[in-house]
Amino acid sequence: MADTATSPDTGDEGAGRRDFLALAAGGMGVVGAASFAWPLIDSMNPSAEVLALSTVEVNLDPIAEGQSITIVWQGKPVFIRRRTADEVVDAKKGDTEDLRDPQKDGDRVQNDTWLVMVGLCTHLGCIPLGQKGTDPKGEFGGWFCPCHGSHYDTSGRIRKGPAPTNLPVPPYKFVDDKTILIG
Repeated sequence: MADTATSPDTGDEGAGRRDFLALAAGGMGVVGAASFAWPLIDSMNPSAEVLALSTVEVNLDPIAEGQSITIVWQGKPVFIRRRTADEVVDAKKGDTEDLRDPQKDGDRVQNDTWLVMVGLCTHLGCIPLGQKGTDPKGEFGGWFCPCHGSHYDTSGRIRKGPAPTNLPVPPYKFVDDKTILIG
């Protein structure tokens, strides 16, 4: 009796299983990578709190002439001031002076009485003083940044100090005579 050598069957059945296992392993790898990457990518979206504050409606009725309030919009303080007639005159008078960041008062306001601007100094992001009646208002009667001494006028324009630009005006519109929508 002779020993006969038999070779394993090299048919398509073994190759088909290997291909299936390779595809299944690759598919699991893709699913695993996606489940790992999704939370990282999703964390770059704005949080629910930020989305909820993307617009803020403000009732202007309780603000007396010469008074300011501070509200929060997108995590930033926004100054809203009901300017007096003298403040409006001073702001318009400043239109003709040499300004570091030239901008007319009329370009910064939609209504002469109401000034709306982001309350962060454009130098290093400090919050300027001038919202309360007891706060120092700087040499130009507007706002004063205590961090490095920037002075802003009654229109929020930079007049003195290291700040490079005026206090920014956020996008806003009047809903009616007593309400604005910021954002």
